[in-house]
Amino acid sequence: MSSDVYGLDPGAPVTPAVRAFRAVLLLAQRLRYLMDDRLRADGLTTQQAALLTAVIALDSPPLGAAANALGTTHQNAAQLVAALERKGLLTVEPDPVDRRRKRLVATAANARYWRERDAGDHAAVASWFRALAPAELETLGTLLVTVLDDLGRGGEQPPAGGK
Repeated sequence: MSSDVYGLDPGAPVTPAVRAFRAVLLLAQRLRYLMDDRLRADGLTTQQAALLTAVIALDSPPLGAAANALGTTHQNAAQLVAALERKGLLTVEPDPVDRRRKRLVATAANARYWRERDAGDHAAVASWFRALAPAELETLGTLLVTVLDDLGRGGEQPPAGGK
């Protein structure tokens, strides 16, 4: 893929913001493809793994909170949940405080699965960023989080004046 097709080369006739947007979009698509490829043999997707990460980080949230954390629709999150339930990695249980509400709960099988593969996945992710020195990678992470925070990380509305 030639970067000049998308106006990524220095001096391309696009604004720095458009150049950054295109680069981040292409990088995100490429990284998702690479992780999907790693997970495919186990019948998982990057989106499913991201949902499981959110469920654990949010400590058994309701579906809406998990969807919001992913920046996706309730319907899309429900499809991810259904697939993960079939795989035995997630359950939907009544909220202990309000039995009318449902909570997403990662299973013991989920914990075992990731414990067995986390090291390999972390090594693969590190290899995808090998073109950057450690300080550059730290800076990249900081800059991306700054943009995410400004836009609203998980489906929140951006601040007034943001797009």
